Amino acid sequence: MSTLTGKVALVTGGSRGIGLAIARTLLERGARVAITATSDSTLRNGLRELRSIGGDEAVLALRADVRRYEEVEQAVKDAVARFGGLDILINNAGVGIFRSVADMSLEQWHQVIDTNLTGVFYCCRAAIPHLRAGGTGWIINVSSLASKNAFQEAAAYCASKAGLNAFSEALMQEVRHDGIRVAYVMPGSVRTEFSGRTLGDDEWKLAPDDVAQVVGDLLAHPPRSLPSSVEIRPARPPKKG
Repeated sequence: MSTLTGKVALVTGGSRGIGLAIARTLLERGARVAITATSDSTLRNGLRELRSIGGDEAVLALRADVRRYEEVEQAVKDAVARFGGLDILINNAGVGIFRSVADMSLEQWHQVIDTNLTGVFYCCRAAIPHLRAGGTGWIINVSSLASKNAFQEAAAYCASKAGLNAFSEALMQEVRHDGIRVAYVMPGSVRTEFSGRTLGDDEWKLAPDDVAQVVGDLLAHPPRSLPSSVEIRPARPPKKG
């Protein structure tokens, strides 16, 4: 996939932040792209931006909650029906709720785990038959360095991303002989409004486009190679002390 011309990609959580940057990069490299989100307003905004790059025929916006298998399955079917197949799945949809274990509600725990981990399983389960039908393809899961570097008030988030890493490595072994390559990308601090955080004096952080470039570069690797995990972190974070 040195060029993505003719390829079809589905990007979950693709209407803003890292997901939108990834969708934009894939379009610029020639792919046709479907994005999902749970917000109609962000879907409209994301669709408007992506259409300015790829035109109406290359972009599809789908409302789907990755925590609901029937919605995920329908989104995959709609993308395949519109574009004639599926070559690339980018599992980017994610949520972070940062509370201590003692203070986190049961609903908040399930929201994090069901989005960041179960949602990826749902998307992969729905997409794999279509990727197998094409005889080749990619699944790239957006994880986090928090999967390896736990911190306070992030037990649910860190656990979900650590589980995502293990899931990705097991899945990679299951589908590699079907011509499907699986990788996961672990960004450090990224300058987005993730989980409602406002942008401040954080120019030192990664930009969403930095993560998108990693994803695009993975897709450009020749079929004989599989870079199965990538860490990406800010080059010059603030010094401690």
